[in-house]
Amino acid sequence: MRARRRCEYALARTDRVQYSADEALVLKQKAEDVLPYLNDRCVYLVGMMGSGKTTVGKIIAEVLGYSFFDSDKLVEQAVGIPTVAEIFQVHSEAFFRDNESEVLRDLSSMHRLIVATGGGAVIRPINWNYMKKGITIWLDVPLDALARRIVAVGTASRPLLHQESGDPYTKAYVKLTNLFEKRMDSYANADARVSLEDIAFKQGHNDVNVLTPSAIAIEALLKMESFLTQKAMVRN
Repeated sequence: MRARRRCEYALARTDRVQYSADEALVLKQKAEDVLPYLNDRCVYLVGMMGSGKTTVGKIIAEVLGYSFFDSDKLVEQAVGIPTVAEIFQVHSEAFFRDNESEVLRDLSSMHRLIVATGGGAVIRPINWNYMKKGITIWLDVPLDALARRIVAVGTASRPLLHQESGDPYTKAYVKLTNLFEKRMDSYANADARVSLEDIAFKQGHNDVNVLTPSAIAIEALLKMESFLTQKAMVRN
């Protein structure tokens, strides 16, 4: 049985992410460029687990003057279980996905939100019906970098990574590869793609994990502006 959904959610506490004065100026300018085209629509960040959706989303929310939500946290709140891993254990992945869809349905009726979605939110077509009421941005991170990130912080909160054998990095990389192959086409449905490899190349880095969240947020705003301006031109 699904959890009873409340129509209103408590606003997530948005811890301020630190960034340089130069980055702050660029973020402010890009936010001002994007806002006239957004028309109060929500922005949904999609991508694999560990891709930085929450951290980047908080920055974008701050500079746009939007509220921030993490859909995983809202599911935890709705079902009264503190972690996604425990929801999988106590109930099932299907139970989690049902509640995730209900959360996205509720959020789709709201305005001026940045929503960090769970890595698997893209697999259900109904979720795209909800998210396409706003703007969808895919944070595309190389799988090797994702595996290193996840191993560094631990896999306890990642229920889908507990099924492989081997050392932590190999387990993470194998599972992430399998998941990405199943989800890649779904991620590609996003309105805009933010490639961390492309950002790293432009900045002269070999490792995407050295990129600052603010640099990724700036690129996301640029991609958002490009998509929205092109859409406006077609409409006119």
